[in-house]
Amino acid sequence: MTSSNRIRQPDVTRQKILDAAFAEFYRHGFQGASLNRIVRGAGVTKGALFHHFAGKQDLGYAVVDKVIEPLLMRRWLGGLAGAADPLSVMQDSFRTFAGQDVESGHFVDGCPLNNLAQEMSPLDEGFRGRIDALYDRWRTTFAAALRKGMAAGAVRPDAAPEGTAALLVASQMGIWGTGKSSRDATLMLQACEAVCGYLEGLRPAQGSTTGRDG
Repeated sequence: MTSSNRIRQPDVTRQKILDAAFAEFYRHGFQGASLNRIVRGAGVTKGALFHHFAGKQDLGYAVVDKVIEPLLMRRWLGGLAGAADPLSVMQDSFRTFAGQDVESGHFVDGCPLNNLAQEMSPLDEGFRGRIDALYDRWRTTFAAALRKGMAAGAVRPDAAPEGTAALLVASQMGIWGTGKSSRDATLMLQACEAVCGYLEGLRPAQGSTTGRDG
């Protein structure tokens, strides 16, 4: 057991650093983030940080790859796999996560991915490429779910999956950006409900036979 613990310890330390860095970047932005605060938050030494990461830039890339990407999957994409009713899944995601962020107060900090996109994409190609790939995956997953919903008769046949997916992802960016800039939870929730209303309008009319057997 002791040997096994020693083998796992570097991974535990690395994850502590990543989690502390994510919190620091989220709160202060990448450029305003402090490595000293990160190591204090992780409960490690600066030497341990540099053992795992070449520097702040390398750490930032790892946060996108190892923290933000899994967060995106959990929040927005994972529930769509095989969903018979993608519109309800998307509505639930918007309402649930907007509500959670308002309740926790994190809405004033915006969306971690969008924050980095706004701050670092114009400045650093490594960030831009990683962030753009995540947004592309988001749009592609939404579009695929909408196409499946259209084939099953759960989504209107004229829903334009790619365009709709692009609009939905842009809407998420705008809703969380609105919360951050306005610090007005009511305004953010109103915008969220407007998007959910738009999604409701993508359902086929009652009695319509638009599925594969229609």
